Amino acid sequence: MAAAGRLRLLLAVPWRWRCSPRRGAAGCPPAGQVRAAFLRFFEERHGHRRLPSAPVRPRGDSRLLFVNAGMNQFKPIFLGTVHPRSELAQHRRVVNSQKCVRAGGKHNDLEDVGRDTYHHTFFEMLGNWSFGDYFKEEACSMAWELLTEVYEIPKDRLYVTYFAGDSSLGLGADEECRDVWLCLGVPASHVLPFPLKDNFWEMGDTGPCGPCTEIHYDHVGGGRNAAALVNQGSPDVVEIWNLVFMQYSREVEGNLLPLPQHHVDTGMGLERLVTVLQNKRSNYDTDLFTPILDAIHKGCRGPRYQGLVGDADVGHVNMAYRVVADHVRALCVCITDGIYPGFSGAELVLRRILRRAVRFCSEVLHAPPGLLASLVPTVVEVLGDAYPELTKNADQIMDVINENEAAFQSSLERGRRIIERTVQQMEPSTNFPAEVAWSLYGNLGFPLDLIDLILEEKGISLDSAAFNELALEDAKRKAGGPPAGQLEDTNTRLDVHSLAQLRSNNVPATDDSPKYAYTLGQHGQYEFSPCQATVLMLYRDQSLQNEVGAGQRCGVILDRTNFYAEQGGQASDQGYMIHLGQQAQRLACMMNHTATHLLNFALRHVLGDNTEQRGSHVTAEWLRFDFDTKGPVTAEQLQQVEQVVQDVIKRNEVVHTAEVPLVLARRVQGLRAVDEGYPDPVRIVSLGVPVESVLTCNSEAAMQTSVELCCGTHLLQTGAMEDLAIISERQLVKGISRVIAVTGRQAKQAREAGQCLAMEVDSVSLRMKERSTSIPEMQNLSKEVGQLTKMVASTPMPQWQRKELQTILKVLQRTANTAVKKLEMQQAEEKAQSMLAKHCNQPVIIDTVPADSLSILMKVVNQLCDKSPGTSVLLLSPQASGEVLCACQVSKNCLPVFSAADWAMAVCTQMEGKAGGSPVVAKGSGNAKGMQGALTTALEFAQSKLLK
Repeated sequence: MAAAGRLRLLLAVPWRWRCSPRRGAAGCPPAGQVRAAFLRFFEERHGHRRLPSAPVRPRGDSRLLFVNAGMNQFKPIFLGTVHPRSELAQHRRVVNSQKCVRAGGKHNDLEDVGRDTYHHTFFEMLGNWSFGDYFKEEACSMAWELLTEVYEIPKDRLYVTYFAGDSSLGLGADEECRDVWLCLGVPASHVLPFPLKDNFWEMGDTGPCGPCTEIHYDHVGGGRNAAALVNQGSPDVVEIWNLVFMQYSREVEGNLLPLPQHHVDTGMGLERLVTVLQNKRSNYDTDLFTPILDAIHKGCRGPRYQGLVGDADVGHVNMAYRVVADHVRALCVCITDGIYPGFSGAELVLRRILRRAVRFCSEVLHAPPGLLASLVPTVVEVLGDAYPELTKNADQIMDVINENEAAFQSSLERGRRIIERTVQQMEPSTNFPAEVAWSLYGNLGFPLDLIDLILEEKGISLDSAAFNELALEDAKRKAGGPPAGQLEDTNTRLDVHSLAQLRSNNVPATDDSPKYAYTLGQHGQYEFSPCQATVLMLYRDQSLQNEVGAGQRCGVILDRTNFYAEQGGQASDQGYMIHLGQQAQRLACMMNHTATHLLNFALRHVLGDNTEQRGSHVTAEWLRFDFDTKGPVTAEQLQQVEQVVQDVIKRNEVVHTAEVPLVLARRVQGLRAVDEGYPDPVRIVSLGVPVESVLTCNSEAAMQTSVELCCGTHLLQTGAMEDLAIISERQLVKGISRVIAVTGRQAKQAREAGQCLAMEVDSVSLRMKERSTSIPEMQNLSKEVGQLTKMVASTPMPQWQRKELQTILKVLQRTANTAVKKLEMQQAEEKAQSMLAKHCNQPVIIDTVPADSLSILMKVVNQLCDKSPGTSVLLLSPQASGEVLCACQVSKNCLPVFSAADWAMAVCTQMEGKAGGSPVVAKGSGNAKGMQGALTTALEFAQSKLLK
């Protein structure tokens, strides 16, 4: 009792927890203390290990856009696929506060955010887990103790639910859970059964699942019985905690099998809990949001937030407050965790979140540009203590938001211009083309409702049926499975039951250490040692089998293997179990993986020690590397990085590897490693310096070379890499760059391609200096520069050389265009002088004139009107192809009766052609057969307008 008393004192909080409706704001526990009390309760009183939140970018789960629940990072444990030597595999009791985002995929709250007072894109999930340790009795007891004794929530306001059973699955009611609650003193009237849809939790279509029990809170209280309102969508009675008991696995056929090991997975939204403890009815009225709402008010200087919803929220001002406050939290967390606004997947969703927030800022709150980014320091103040990574990245978050807001505003302007231009070219009484709307929506990110609004103002409708068809086609394309003939092979991934069966039968885990068994041959070639293995079991249709029939596909479980399984960013090996010469795929991956380590070192060497790795991927064809950078990487810096790598390649440094205890490895000064889980012991890869030297106390050897924790396979000496060429470098967002590089023969080919293109650019430069006076020759040179520009942009070549050539080509293109314009102006002026002499002081000039292009013809018309103000001009120019060009300009004195667009349309229609333009200037084309009639039409049209 004494020990228990001391522990209770240790957990005592500096405020008195009250949940009485009578309490004022002064008695409310701050959100930070609510979170801290949850973590301390499980860590100190119940022996849980406190873990930091995982990043919201999922690791190793391509099906998820964002981490959307606390259990995501523990999936390998639930599925039985966790590495037995990893730190994760050692966990038995865990507690944390997990950053979660639900804005895309199955769990998508984006469009609901702002309409009510409880939906969010980003939220915090408080959770405690048991992995084969405690189960229902302990989980329920801990939850009840925390809520009623630590948080002091009145017991009569709490209701608990349990699984009522499902006859179709052969499952009875979870009476065990019900009895636990009754034993804890919960009245029977507050312990309620609910069916499968409410109280049975599943990870997905297949996999671990089980009954759950939920704890609900009655905001009204007062001694009433609110059981009838539980799970009825009432805002008065809300779920605050869900305790999931994973005891089954759903199979492909739909049946349930008992799991070999039981787990507990609980989740309680911090925002909703704080709302209860601070005696509020809206999450947005808690101190998780009020500082942000106050900052929004200061930034837009509009009316204050009042918490209104629905029709009461005139002008949607309160909705805008909620949208902006929620979305800026999500943006801060996602950007910090390496998700940036982009064009696919999670990045696309984040772009929509940012643009939705920007629109509410500007269109509803009428805030000046930059409001969204100005809220970042407030978000950091609210969440920074719990998630210090936000504080570290605050400046970068603001830069990314400002940059993307500016890009969005630019896209809006471009979109409006495209809509205007399209409307001008449309036939009367037609729908706005769906293809243009889809391009605006998909490529520019132009909001669909804004397209509808602009068109509505112009009295035009969108071809909705065609647009929906395009959207459906795009959705089908994105949702499509593997290509035909490449269906996912379920025989290559062991299910949780088979893994458990293998362990219970004492089948040892496959020894994959032979994947590191390769040497350099006498002539420098790589030799992969053959691996003799024994087949232990076959795997087919989610079951372990001793034999399979001829022609049937199956998985093969061996006692040892030299195949590398995808891990640490390196692709899996491909090959055969009997094929001693199959080493090309592996060697290429090894070469590129070692090159990735070397590239990481070289980037730090050239750009500075603050250059941090943000991600990488290695295949047999290329390597990709993402890293922090303070600004764009210059061509000179890229060349220097390549030179550092090439110097190490030429020295043919030995690649040293060794497995060492994880705690010892983390002491290495200058260790370059990404933030991810590693097995213990862990493998160190050091270029040119023995691992023993790196591990020596106070050794700075790792500061002078590449030293990383890595499970991948590598070259034994760097010389086999031959060469490395960085063929792409671009900024993903401000502060984050991505490079793609190739090695060996591909690097050599890239350099050869760069040299060939450089020679072609030199050739064009020489011809440009000759300054031809022929418009066709200069136009051809301009086209040649354009074609070279495209080739330089798309051809694999060293990126530093690409940047240099692009700079030269940009100047050449400008020079060629300027020369063409100058020659065209000279020619136009000569023709205009001739026309003026022929049609002296005429109010209307209608004639034909030779011109090489519509551009020259338009310039002749412009010159005539400039030299003879008050004159309206229409000129036709027959071409060798049989086409007739038309250009016209109407004097402003004749507006609005006389329109250039109508004039050109009448003339070109006579020639079976088309025309378009504005009331002042217009152009078009037609067929030479109708030219004489067109000249007559031009004169008659002008006379009919001018004589009115």
